[in-house]
Amino acid sequence: MSTQLATLPNGLRIVTDRIDTVATASLGLWVDVGTRHEAPDINGAAHFLEHMAFKGTGRRTARDIAEEIEAVGGHLNAYTSRESTAYYAKVLKGDVPLALDILADILINSTFDAAELERERQVILQEIGQANDTPDDIIFDHFQECAYPGQAMGRPVLGTPEIIRRLSRDAVMGYLRGNYGAKQMVLSASGNIEHDEIVALADRLLAAVPAERDIATEPACYFGGEHREDRELEQLHVVLGFPSVALDDPDYYAASVVSTAFGGGMSSRLFQEVREKRGLVYAIHSFAHGFRDGGLFGIYAGTGEAEAEELMPVLCEETAKLADGLLPGELQRAKAQMKAGLLMSLESTGARCEQMAQHMLIHNTPFDPADMVRRIEAVDDAAIGRVVRRWHSAQPTLAALGPVGRLEGFDRLRARLAA
Repeated sequence: MSTQLATLPNGLRIVTDRIDTVATASLGLWVDVGTRHEAPDINGAAHFLEHMAFKGTGRRTARDIAEEIEAVGGHLNAYTSRESTAYYAKVLKGDVPLALDILADILINSTFDAAELERERQVILQEIGQANDTPDDIIFDHFQECAYPGQAMGRPVLGTPEIIRRLSRDAVMGYLRGNYGAKQMVLSASGNIEHDEIVALADRLLAAVPAERDIATEPACYFGGEHREDRELEQLHVVLGFPSVALDDPDYYAASVVSTAFGGGMSSRLFQEVREKRGLVYAIHSFAHGFRDGGLFGIYAGTGEAEAEELMPVLCEETAKLADGLLPGELQRAKAQMKAGLLMSLESTGARCEQMAQHMLIHNTPFDPADMVRRIEAVDDAAIGRVVRRWHSAQPTLAALGPVGRLEGFDRLRARLAA
């Protein structure tokens, strides 16, 4: 990767990666704030702001924004997570100035028109309703809230209907003014681009962004526990998890390797034992999510009401077996999957753009795929043991949604895991 860096006088970091062999470019602005930076009474403001950014500026209406980017065959999008927010575009190489102009415009000059805000409020309420009607989606919000109860890290990205209905224009704008500073932002671009051109455009379009905001970040403190919701569904959706490592922890890659070997594909332990051998589920996988100051390791499974009674003891047994480590073949297979996934993703300008931005936000250094491959290769039995031992000192987290009647009690589950 031909990565280059620059920093504007206001502190905005710019990272670019030139690829001469493509005809497109992906670029975007990543902001180092998200749901965990909201006060409890404005939960959902970060996501609401992301929606409102596309609803008109002093220079463009919402329709103008959509028509201008699509008139050149490009696309524009955004997302909000618990720790960051992103606004990004993909265009042909000659349309990079237009794309960056639009991105800068929506971040600096959005008008937050009152009528547009009320319409978007209804759209977000529908989005929350859709999430609540999607059990294999909303179960992860329940899991997060149960792992971090009463904390910013545990609150839903979309907010709640009660808060969204009363969230004011001033609150959304206040979140923008209080949290969006140039030193909290990274402009990332990948594809057929010129670094100096990107820097010059950014200097002209984004120099007015205030340098820094005084952002308060509530620490994440894992507690664990359970959330059970009896709902009339065909399947029981379960997430079982434990505390894991932060994004900058030396064992972050070891946690990812464990997750890949345990439930990351058709050859994984969970897939083979729970689905192929026993037929207890249709869908099952594990995950390792890292945050700035902690992380979660978890297992998701969707099962029938009749199978729930057998499923949980099997999950506990397979989880306990990880204390004995991975077999050599499992370890090498997981490493190969991770390396291939990383290197295949680099064939996409969008994936490269996001990788660079997130790496700058987290580590403030350029993204180096070769270094990531070395870190994956370096994972050994000792590192895997350290990851798994973290689970033993804390109670598990269980979230269950659907026909929960045959799901064994939390104390029994905890005892199985402790044994």
